[in-house]
Amino acid sequence: MSVPVLSINKLIKKYGNITALDEVSFDVPSGSVFGLLGPNGSGKTTTLGIVMDILKQTSGSFQFSGKMPTADTRKNIGTLLETPNFYHYLSAQKNLEIAAAIKGRGKNDIGAALEKVNLAHRKDSKFSTYSLGMKQRLAIASCLLGNPDLLVFDEPTNGLDPEGIAEIRTLILRLAKEGKTIIMASHLLDEVEKVCTHVAILKKGKLITAGAVDDVLVNEDIVEVSAYDITNLESVLLQLGGHFSTLKQVGNNFQLFFSMGKANLAEVNQHCFNHGIVLNHLQLKKKSLESKFFELTNN
Repeated sequence: MSVPVLSINKLIKKYGNITALDEVSFDVPSGSVFGLLGPNGSGKTTTLGIVMDILKQTSGSFQFSGKMPTADTRKNIGTLLETPNFYHYLSAQKNLEIAAAIKGRGKNDIGAALEKVNLAHRKDSKFSTYSLGMKQRLAIASCLLGNPDLLVFDEPTNGLDPEGIAEIRTLILRLAKEGKTIIMASHLLDEVEKVCTHVAILKKGKLITAGAVDDVLVNEDIVEVSAYDITNLESVLLQLGGHFSTLKQVGNNFQLFFSMGKANLAEVNQHCFNHGIVLNHLQLKKKSLESKFFELTNN
């Protein structure tokens, strides 16, 4: 089993009487696109600020690839935690040359970085002429200088229009295919679902859950049924056994929860009929990722 790229253990951050992080622990697997998901104020930016040494934790610890962090460790991480800060009157090429000089590395990577973010054709254009999406892609190009294996982004699509959001998502997926490990904070469930392989969900500084996206944000089929004989209906439904994961009564209806795509209405109907129950209501519903997220964060 490979060592996690980042391992966070019982991280606590307090501001006076306010607890911004409350014993948060999770691992970021190598080669993953790891989403820190949660509403504004949940602790995502605080977590990233601590691991990048912008903030100091109150207690707890974290390691990069099984080792305690050092300044050299962080130099080899591509980081985008704030609004892109470039000289508006200089070209993309010149701005990246300055970024490389500040970092002390990556000057020979400028051309390749601009190609990766699809800005090579605009390398001589002034930063002020760029759209918001292009500005964000240039910021990611700056992160790529020095060819780091780990990239850390805080809300990389924040403020972008749908086209700009699509561009950043495509770029993140392309970088992931190259073997980069990417950690990104987002309050957008849709964004995490589309680009991330793993996720940690935070709410008011507490970790709600963490794991593979397919496990944490699994979609479910819900079969809703009802009959005049509501008492016997429950016992008959329970005889379906392992076909469903959960049985819940909602008013005069029962809801059966199945793994996505596993619900079979004909089978449920036939089972009930064979046991003397005639259904007067039978409906298939989908449990969306959005409702799953709200359920997890208790909103």
